[in-house]
Amino acid sequence: MKKFLGVNKNIFLLGIVSFLTDLSSELIFSIFSVFVTVILGASVVLLGFIEGLADFASSSLDYIAGKISDRTGKRKSVTIFGYGFSTLAKLILVFQTTILSAFSFRIIERFGKSIRGPPRDAWIASLTNKNNRGYSFGLHKALDKAGAVLGPLVAYFVLMSLGQTASTFSLLFKIAFIPAILSVILLLFINSAPTKPQKRESIFAGLKNARQELKNYFYSAGIFSLAYFSFSFLLLKAYSVGFQIKEVVLLYALFNLAFVIFSAPLGKLGDKIGRRKIIASEYIIYLLMSLGFVFATSKLAVILLFVLFGIFYSIDEGQSKAYLTDMEKQRRATVIGLYNFVTGIIYIFASIIAGYLWSINPNYAFVFAAVISILALGVFLGKKRD
Repeated sequence: MKKFLGVNKNIFLLGIVSFLTDLSSELIFSIFSVFVTVILGASVVLLGFIEGLADFASSSLDYIAGKISDRTGKRKSVTIFGYGFSTLAKLILVFQTTILSAFSFRIIERFGKSIRGPPRDAWIASLTNKNNRGYSFGLHKALDKAGAVLGPLVAYFVLMSLGQTASTFSLLFKIAFIPAILSVILLLFINSAPTKPQKRESIFAGLKNARQELKNYFYSAGIFSLAYFSFSFLLLKAYSVGFQIKEVVLLYALFNLAFVIFSAPLGKLGDKIGRRKIIASEYIIYLLMSLGFVFATSKLAVILLFVLFGIFYSIDEGQSKAYLTDMEKQRRATVIGLYNFVTGIIYIFASIIAGYLWSINPNYAFVFAAVISILALGVFLGKKRD
């Protein structure tokens, strides 16, 4: 199979699919929190509830999708269905912009992400080996997030040109639909060889037979998920420090740019020094970022913290999948799906807790995240490996 940028060509093409999808999605997400609270008039508590449910929706079907993919040996068809589902969900905002439609879009669109993630990541893992898996996932995620850099920039220039009005937001939602449909069309032309179907096995049997190191990672990741509140709260923090709406959009682009820059190099570093050290570093980075937001009162401090969060997220998005597929050879989609499902359930409580703490004092949300990060790191480092 031909290679491009040091990875299997199909990994690169899947990266372009993700680029187009993220260009579409992140164009919307970069303005979503401000659109819902400022334009539509929803409360921050309601936003926290919506974001918590969205986080859950983004992983609620992961285990089922992963299991179907492993049992049938079909990666591409399940992946296409997930991308198509998200694309159709964006039509909701094309035709209507109310609190109910925004709520519905946010949840339904994330269901599509939940469906496509595990089979796609297992598909990527099947095109790698242990020596280049971290880099391959890192490059794919970098291409993915490159769309998240361009999407907010499109939103920024449209808002700057046409003003921060309801009609401008409506236009942005229509623009976002174009790259979404292009991503599905491209995906149809990527070749995929079927993998060997796996036998039926219950979730409990699968966990019982899993490697101890894999189970240990589930424990620490579950704890850490309580600290993982919605990114929307970071955008609101920036807004409260003094950034205008259009500048908040640029911060979102900056976060994604940091992700793009560091994703592949950190993946390659993980291939060399070991995935476990890279995973441990993400807990430390999140701890430092959370404490930083407690004391941040200047725009420069917020800018630096958004860069730091981009570095953290590049590890969490790419290297966690590489780590999981290092430890599981047969049922990769199922394991990724189960991991996403378990952490996704906890994300609901994380965002709701953050929304409640924010309503009392925004700093309380960040302090809580810092404390949980320390606990998760202790569990991750303290548990014995196989």
